[in-house]
Amino acid sequence: MAKDKSVFVCSECGGTSPKWLGKCPSCNAWNTLVESAAESNAPAKNRFAALAKTAEIATLGDIDAVDMARTPTGHEELDRVLGGGMVEGGVVLIGGDPGIGKSTLLLQALDSLQRSGQSTLYVTGEESGAQVALRSRRLGLDNSQVKVLAEIQLEKILATLDAMRPDIAVIDSIQTVYSDQLTSAPGSVAQVRECAAHLTRAAKSSGVCIVLVGHVTKEGALAGPRVLEHMVDTVLYFEGDTHSSFRLVRAIKNRFGAVNEIGVFAMTEKGLKGVSNPSAIFLSQHSEPVPGSCVMVTLEGTRPMLVEIQALVDTGGPSPRRLSVGLDKDRLAMLLAVLHRHAGVACMDQDVFVNAVGGVRISEPAADLAVLLAITSSLRGKPLPKGFFAFGEVGLAGEVRPAPRGQERLKEAAKLGFSVAVVPKANVPKKPIDGLTIHAVERVEQAMEVVRSHT
Repeated sequence: MAKDKSVFVCSECGGTSPKWLGKCPSCNAWNTLVESAAESNAPAKNRFAALAKTAEIATLGDIDAVDMARTPTGHEELDRVLGGGMVEGGVVLIGGDPGIGKSTLLLQALDSLQRSGQSTLYVTGEESGAQVALRSRRLGLDNSQVKVLAEIQLEKILATLDAMRPDIAVIDSIQTVYSDQLTSAPGSVAQVRECAAHLTRAAKSSGVCIVLVGHVTKEGALAGPRVLEHMVDTVLYFEGDTHSSFRLVRAIKNRFGAVNEIGVFAMTEKGLKGVSNPSAIFLSQHSEPVPGSCVMVTLEGTRPMLVEIQALVDTGGPSPRRLSVGLDKDRLAMLLAVLHRHAGVACMDQDVFVNAVGGVRISEPAADLAVLLAITSSLRGKPLPKGFFAFGEVGLAGEVRPAPRGQERLKEAAKLGFSVAVVPKANVPKKPIDGLTIHAVERVEQAMEVVRSHT
């Protein structure tokens, strides 16, 4: 009996090779080729023929363009990340670690949508209908009218979508769905790519909003080919430590809204609840100011958030350690060099540890000034005054550069009761903000002088 032909498919780019190689010949990624059955040529020719629609050439200026109608999910934090709510015909991909709350949040959202008059469908490939019903009762969603389908065959799912025509459908998860037209196993690169393509086409042609749940790899990236993220309209990542009750939902891609938006949820006995004031999570609970702590205002999408930066400077050995959690490690080394050269504060023989409280990751350079002030405070052993905060980018020449949308940051801090700010000169507002004393600085040395005069 002839052996079935097999090919090796790259899990990063989807490229194929007739034999296994250490490095993908298409994208040069290492150890990404996975063996899968070769697709037969006969059905492949017309597999997408029914999905493709012919369209005439049109001039861009003549096409009627209207804003997409939004359907709120009933969860304000989720709506914020989605850009206002679900979009007709939109495809959302949500990924995250196992057990972090993806299915819980989507079941809650579907129940809220169904109660507001929307037709909903929950397709589960990992659980039975009884398990989903058990979870809904545990979440307090009594007498929920959400339709549930326990199915993993793509053709049956598409037939159900065509017959039922729901407004919103959830596929949990895309890695469990398989198509009869391919011989490879569910979760393989070919199956994930094929099933996602068919479901995306179905969403665009019928107007059903489809939410795909995706597994993640050990590195935290979405499992399957990278093309999966290109096919969908919105990509959301569920972040957070399973040991903590707080979860962050971050938009990585959004064709219908802003990227890098963040939604904050708290995991409770009754499911995930939105946190309207996330700054309260990321600020310390100290009754009195402590050395090595400085508050900064970071921007996550359109939302300003206050985060506490903590630093600990301790006597090190011949090779001192530089460790940062939630901030870029290389940037910390650069800031220490700037602090020594331009402010005369040496940490060459000291261990320096920097942490962003609450598990939040800060990628913007506006945290530079707060990091430097926290390090100086820990080194001197003197706390910064109560109600003190700072933000601004620090350059290698010792200059303090402005941060984008500084006025919004200042207003958010003033609203939460902060009273003293050290900010770049270009971020000083034209009109004074009530209850806020603003110190404008142009160089690192000036910022250090302001701190010394207040402590």
